[in-house]
Parts: sequence; C-alpha cells; structure tokens
Amino acid sequence: MEFDTIAAISTPLGEGAIAIVRISGTNAVAIANKIFRSPNEKDLLKQASHTIHYGHLVDPKTNEVVEEVMLSLMKGPKTFTREDVIEINCHGGLVSVNRVLQLILINGARIAEPGEFTKRAFLNGRIDLSQAEAVMDLIRAKTDKAMNVALGQMDGRLSRLINTLRQALLETLAQVEVNIDYPEYDDVEEMTLPLMIDKCTWVKEEIDKLLITSSQGKILREGLSTAIIGRPNVGKSSLLNSLIQENKAIVTDIAGTTRDIIEEYVNVRGVPLKLVDTAGIRETEDIVEKIGVEKSRQVLKEADLILLVLNNAEQLTEEDRRLFEAIEGMDCIIIINKTDLPTEINIDEVKQLAGDKRVVTTSLLQEEGVNELEEAIASLFFEGSIEASDLTYVSNARHISLLHLAKATVTDAIEAAHNEVPVDMIQIDVTRTWEILGEIVGDTVEESLIDQLFAQFCLGK
Repeated sequence: MEFDTIAAISTPLGEGAIAIVRISGTNAVAIANKIFRSPNEKDLLKQASHTIHYGHLVDPKTNEVVEEVMLSLMKGPKTFTREDVIEINCHGGLVSVNRVLQLILINGARIAEPGEFTKRAFLNGRIDLSQAEAVMDLIRAKTDKAMNVALGQMDGRLSRLINTLRQALLETLAQVEVNIDYPEYDDVEEMTLPLMIDKCTWVKEEIDKLLITSSQGKILREGLSTAIIGRPNVGKSSLLNSLIQENKAIVTDIAGTTRDIIEEYVNVRGVPLKLVDTAGIRETEDIVEKIGVEKSRQVLKEADLILLVLNNAEQLTEEDRRLFEAIEGMDCIIIINKTDLPTEINIDEVKQLAGDKRVVTTSLLQEEGVNELEEAIASLFFEGSIEASDLTYVSNARHISLLHLAKATVTDAIEAAHNEVPVDMIQIDVTRTWEILGEIVGDTVEESLIDQLFAQFCLGK
C-alpha cells in the first residue's frame, strides 16, 4: 500500500535541547535530500539505511541555512510505518522546529493528521489495531504498572491470544461447513456438536479470564476518580498535599478555605488516582462557598473511590452522618484524621456507620498513617494480584465492550449446541463471535472506526 509523504513534529513544543521532526512516505528521502547539506556533500539517495548524518538544512530557493541538524535515514520496510522514514534532530526551540517543519512542507510533504504515523503502521501490517491503541496507552501511562500493561499489549500479548481464540472458532466453522456440504454422512453431525461445544466452551473460558483482569486494567489505563470529602477543616487539603507530596492546596484553620475543587494525579502503590479535593460539604450562606459545595456533591456522585475524612478531635455531627448515608454502596475508605489531638470522636459509632468499609487513622500534621492509607487503597482494588506478570490485562474500554459481546454470542452458540439446534443455525453465533473478536485486532473493523480511533492520537505519533 502506497501513501503520500507526511511530516510532523514528534516532540512536545517548547524550549528544550532537542526536537524531532519526522517524515514518512515514498518521497521522504528525496524531500530530505533537497534540503539537506552535509560537509562532504552526501547524496542521501545513495546512503545506507539506518544511518545518521550531520549537516545543515538549507532552503534550496535562497541557499539560506535554516538549521544545524542530525538526520536519521531509515528505509522501509524496516521502519515504524514500513515506509521510508527520515527523522531530523534539531534544536528544541519553537522558532527552530517550526522553521524545519515549514521547509519540509514547502518541499513536498504534507502535515500529518493526528496518529497518522501509527495508522500507517497498522494499515501497512506492521501492527494490529490493539497494538496501535497500546501506543497511545504507553504515552499516557501514569504509573510503571500502567506502562508495563501497555508494553505487553504493544508486544502483541493480547493480539496473540485473540488470534488463538479466532483460530479455534475458525476450525469449528470449518467442521460445520463439512456438515453442511456432506449431509449424507450422519456421523459428521455426531462429531460436530461435541467439537463445537468443546471449542466454544474453551473460548468462553478464555474470554472470562480476560474480563476478570479488565476492571484492574481499566483502572491502570484511566486511573481512579477519587473524591476527598468531609466537613470543612477536617484535613482534606492536608490529605491531598500529603499524597501528592506538594503544597497544592491551601491549608488553614478557617472553615471554608477550599471553595472550588482541586484536581491532581498521583501514583499510589501503582494505582493512578485522579484526586479531587472538594470544598467542605456543609450548609452555608456564603454564595461562593455554596457553589463549591454543590460541585462537591456532583463529584461525589461521579467518583470511583471516596476518601471520607473525619476529625478525631470532634464528635460526629449530623453532617458527618449524612455523608455516611451519601456513600452507601460506594467504594470508600474512612479516614479519622488529627490523631495527634485528644480523641473526642466515638470510634465505635464510626465503625458501625462504616460497616465493612476500611477505617484508617492518620495524623497528617505529623505525617502518620499515610502508608496504611496507601496500602488500603491498593488492596481495595487489586488485592495483590496486579503483580502477576504473566496475566494479559485488558485495559481498553472498546476491547472490554467487544469481549462482553463475544462472550454473549459464544454462550448462545453453546446453549444452542446443547439443545441440538441444527449446526447451520449455530454457525451464525460462532461466526459472529469470530467477527467480534476480529474487531479487537482490526481484522473486521470498519474504516470509519479506524479513523475515529487514530484521531484521538497526538500529532507526530
């Protein structure tokens, strides 16, 4: 498959030591050759693949030197896109990198669309769709564990398993075709139904294994939306600052200091948390604070995890009790803060209201109890199993949705086979399962979906 030649800046814009501009396509080397001048006047068209060259970029119309660069020359198919690729390392300033890009565009390339380099790698058969999506997961990874999951998917771990399942279904469909083509042989059907039940049951069990890891994988990929709630002045902002190890939120003894929500990402034992420090939830006449309280209530409804902070030095109030009611049925950890002060809170009542929810005591002023809190967060969602390096984690919402669909259709096929439905009817569900699994790796996916997926990528990738 042959495409036109594209170019884009592949490093973040801003001041830095080095920036990279990437060119890919049939004319990539020819375009670079028009604008590149080396001290010994190298002809890039005659240079070996996977070599790097020092020189200057020159405007061929004016002979003006645009930049001093290092140019990497890589000829297809042994490149990321399987096309000829040129990567130009220039100085990392806004002006310099944009001048380089403009020079390339003027001399025959066009600006790449978001994710177009990775899209070409997919369309040229270097990677499948699940591996392409893992590229973006790798870029967006916020913890080491999230990065390891993305690396495993990029390496084709999920693809290999999906293709193995599809092959098993394909063998089953071939057996069904034999049954349809040679109906005069009675023993064919006798062989087909047990085989179909056996193969489809195995496929269903493997899908179940993937779905078991999906909740953890999705957390690693997207993070947990975590709301820190409680009455004013119980230590919510101190908790945020302690977890991110930075004075992000203003801390005072004045109730109502936090008037808006503050968001920050933090890595807690490999669990990425999107921490939201909310305004203290209470009845107030202050207009600005009231808006913050309403925002806090909305955040509470949308959160995956609630950290409810209580004051050890005060008795429980009706506002505290209402917060316990608000978090009913949600994943929540109760934090009794300010244990450095004399205890006034009724611990037994807290445990009774908490039910089976974990209760942790802290003194954030003295940095006590934070390790126990982090352990509680990690164990609540992962229970230690995240360390299993041999598991194939499914983290992509699109993949998870397709696996649920595939499980439903293969289950229908198994039930139909047990009920001795004619094999040509069962074939419909088996074929549909094969097609759904193919959408994960991109074998049976529509072009419009491919365009939509790659549009979410950053420019230059």
